[in-house]
Amino acid sequence: MLVNGIWSERFQPVQASDKDGRFKRVTSSFRNWITVDASPGPQGQPASKAEADRYHLYVALICPWACRTLMARKLKKLEDIISVSVVEPFLTDECWKFGDYPGAQKDELYQYEYVHQLYTRADKNFTGQVTVPILWDKKHHRIINNESADILRILNNGFGEMADESIDLYPAELSGEIDTLNKYFYENLNNGVYQAGFAKTQQAYNEACKNIFNALDFLENKLQGKEYLCGNRLTETDIRLFVTLVRFDVAYYGLFKTSKKQIRDYQNVHAYMKKIYQLDGIKNTVNFDHIKQGYYSIKALNPLGIVPQGEPVGNSAAGAGYFRSALRMFKHRGS
Repeated sequence: MLVNGIWSERFQPVQASDKDGRFKRVTSSFRNWITVDASPGPQGQPASKAEADRYHLYVALICPWACRTLMARKLKKLEDIISVSVVEPFLTDECWKFGDYPGAQKDELYQYEYVHQLYTRADKNFTGQVTVPILWDKKHHRIINNESADILRILNNGFGEMADESIDLYPAELSGEIDTLNKYFYENLNNGVYQAGFAKTQQAYNEACKNIFNALDFLENKLQGKEYLCGNRLTETDIRLFVTLVRFDVAYYGLFKTSKKQIRDYQNVHAYMKKIYQLDGIKNTVNFDHIKQGYYSIKALNPLGIVPQGEPVGNSAAGAGYFRSALRMFKHRGS
């Protein structure tokens, strides 16, 4: 992490733990907004004006939180408005690194080697964890926001006519239901897999696993006869869930020991995950090679760095085919 702008120690994936060994996630540090006219954000956050080619996303394709923002950028058709850099999948001693691993890039803006250098460019005395995604202001050379939940909403409604306004990932009439589902699935599934993987006691691990599979059972039942979770229309809740589900069998099941069941064992959940994957452009935000290489590079959980063989296949020929094709595609040409 950074202490007063200086990288102080080897990267540690466990940000904090409570007295019972439960993994605790550190709160994001930069929480400003972007709006069409630079008016304050939804809760009064200071905001910058939406402009084409002013903002840049830094992401890791291993990271579910970062890939939420890539999905929103794709769905809102903001690819020509907001540029993107992808870091390498491996978690190094200095955390995220730029490079030429297939599907990653070097830093085109500043030629930095590590993401933490962006944090100290934005705040030379920054103290805290270095995370992605980062929504960066190229005009003023600063971090706008590094909280994926915020960035999702910024991309959804912060760019007005520059974005595809026919898609609304957070419609007002569904906001209450979306907020409730987001909170439940974040606590029990999105962050739950990390609470299992980074648990420091058996009690904490058992508790996390119970919550994870209760949430999957709930999701399986809720999806009965439905395309999506809220009113059969795609919302941010579906995006937030998808990024966890698509990593489950290929990473969390083994490395995080969430091995009671796989996603392919849930008929409705598995079909739902495949449906979202097959939406236009979404498969280009999923890189199975980065996911496997990245998670299994976490030395605290896998000190020898051995990456398991096998491909993320579904329980049908069609599911196996599209996942195998995607994996081959990313292996040969990146994202």
